[in-house]
Amino acid sequence: METLPFKHQMAAHCESGAVTSLLNNAGLDITEPMVFGISSGIFFGYFHKMKSFTFPTFIVRNKPGSMRSNLAKRLGIKFHTEKFRSHEDGMRRLDELLEKKIPVAVQVDFFYMDYLPEWERVHINVHFIVVVGRKGSKYIVSDSYFPKLVELESESLRKARFAGGSMSPKGFLFYPESIPKNIDYRQAIIKGTKKTCFYMLKIPIPFLGIKGIRKFAKKIVLWPSLARDTEHLSHEIMKINVLLEDQGTGGAGFRFMYATFLQQASGMLNNYEWSKLSKEMMEIGDGWREISLFASRIGKNRDLGQDRMKELGAMLAGRAAAEERFFKRLKKSL
Repeated sequence: METLPFKHQMAAHCESGAVTSLLNNAGLDITEPMVFGISSGIFFGYFHKMKSFTFPTFIVRNKPGSMRSNLAKRLGIKFHTEKFRSHEDGMRRLDELLEKKIPVAVQVDFFYMDYLPEWERVHINVHFIVVVGRKGSKYIVSDSYFPKLVELESESLRKARFAGGSMSPKGFLFYPESIPKNIDYRQAIIKGTKKTCFYMLKIPIPFLGIKGIRKFAKKIVLWPSLARDTEHLSHEIMKINVLLEDQGTGGAGFRFMYATFLQQASGMLNNYEWSKLSKEMMEIGDGWREISLFASRIGKNRDLGQDRMKELGAMLAGRAAAEERFFKRLKKSL
């Protein structure tokens, strides 16, 4: 089997990148920031004490899979999706689709991407890659985090697609089945933005949206009492940088990518206000990046006294205030 004709492209995030590259390959000219914005990708949630987390954590994007499903609903695109109970059935189905010359996105555990250095590989079950061919015992993969097409051992891909644990992939795959000839981007942008404003400003859950950022700001001072020791606290504080910059790829918990969406959307909607809002979101992103750098520095230096925790909390409270002002202005502009 040969590699299918497929233009590999790097992206800020694996899911929005996989969706964008598949749609581009199918003939739809759409950017990753537009996919991210229309699908209401930007989000925030803080989880202080839950059974599924051993230590407080936070998220900066919507639920994995939501980008694809939200985009499909708002643009009228139909994606074919499948899950499998059997490893053999899942791998056989992937081969069948490749034989039909259909590039396929699959959900995998990031740990088994053996083309990456070992120190980069961690167990995360919600990584998305596009499989574009097979060569002997290896599959040809387009991973938006890697600069070129790569080869992945068949056994590694099987393990990755059927890894256990939280949010197990269960062999999940998808590809675009149909794309409308005429798409009303204006309405899709407005619907996606309205939903984003609802999630950030009005969702009636005390640990989501702006309320979640404020809860994070308030609870961060309690983290030292929850950690086993200084090393554990150091690791968790430095992980703030990882979540905002690495897993919140594109920088500052996706705030820079959302700013790009607003800039592109301002031209499509002929709305100068959104161009100004784009610049404001870039400044908000700069503030999140300052938090990333501050957390990384104090964590690395073990400078984790109460004054530093209060300082970090104040920085987070500042982001909450800035984002509340921003999303109120964005909502009003609609």
